Amino acid sequence: MGDPHRVGIVGLGVISRAYLGTLAGHPAVRITAVADLDAARAAAAAQRIAGSRVLAVERLLDSPDVDTVLNLTVPAAHAEISLGALGNAKSVYTEKPLAVTFADARSIVDAASTAGADVSCAPDTVLGTGTQTARAAIEAGLIGRPLAASAVMVTPGPERWHPSPDFYYAAGGGPLLDMGPYYVAALVHLLGPVRAVIGAASRLRAERVIGSGDRAGQRIPVEVDSHVSGILEHAGGVLSTITTSFDGVRTTAAPIEVHGETGTLAVPDPNGFSGPVSLFELGASEWHTLEPSAGYADAARGIGLIDHITADAQRPPRANGDLALHVLDALTAVLRSAAEGRRIELTTTVRRPEPVPLTPATDWQAWR
Repeated sequence: MGDPHRVGIVGLGVISRAYLGTLAGHPAVRITAVADLDAARAAAAAQRIAGSRVLAVERLLDSPDVDTVLNLTVPAAHAEISLGALGNAKSVYTEKPLAVTFADARSIVDAASTAGADVSCAPDTVLGTGTQTARAAIEAGLIGRPLAASAVMVTPGPERWHPSPDFYYAAGGGPLLDMGPYYVAALVHLLGPVRAVIGAASRLRAERVIGSGDRAGQRIPVEVDSHVSGILEHAGGVLSTITTSFDGVRTTAAPIEVHGETGTLAVPDPNGFSGPVSLFELGASEWHTLEPSAGYADAARGIGLIDHITADAQRPPRANGDLALHVLDALTAVLRSAAEGRRIELTTTVRRPEPVPLTPATDWQAWR
């Protein structure tokens, strides 16, 4: 049974609230320390989390009462914080992407191997009943041999609601690196690793206007492409197309569709954990919804860290660093292809993570 796993959190911005909803008070986890560049924000978080204390970032990364560092910093800081934790033999669970550049991401995975530590990375949404039920349906042969897939995310951009959206439009940001990890991680779970990509990209405007918070009305520069399309060639021969945009308004397309010889699956938004999986079979007259048959039920952000903690020699963490590295390899290759106008073969591959059996919330919420 053992004692709760000791977690230190670096970065207490907007996304931390979702993680704390799952982790604070979970019997498998004890949050022992928090750190943030905003001292007041760190102090406020520590007051809400029983048994935690505020530390400077450097002290948290070396703290003897931290087993795993939960890295919730902005993307540009992911590599520095993760490498600092691994350098002190701490395991790491980080928000996506694993790093801003593929080279930094590779250094994180290599450092974990050297330290004998584990590194895992969001998204963990793909461990919920949405993506996992779709995966189970494909593996059960409900659509026959998979042939193709599409993934679509179209929004007018996060500056409308996020009070500090600068990082979305700086290096490491943009719709593909911000939202693409959800879609490509789901496609790898569903269809296996990617071997090559082709990409194209554009940028609608040079500035964005913050729409909420204390900085409402302030203009920020756009330094990255804000509409990106790509073709992913999976190792098994399936072709996936992906479109991510901060330039559009809305779409009626399913977030993910998988087409097979005998049917098509409509897969729910991989930015969420659940949602209906719909099947249209060859010769049918309408869609029908599948009952959830796999995945963590009623999951929320932080389930990937719980999965990380419960992993062992027989079952590695499902949101593991090798998967995150492969996903980033695909995403950065799409951007390189768009810039260079050529097909790019990936330098990584990965084993698909173990599927998640249907796990009721009562089981994963209180597994100890």
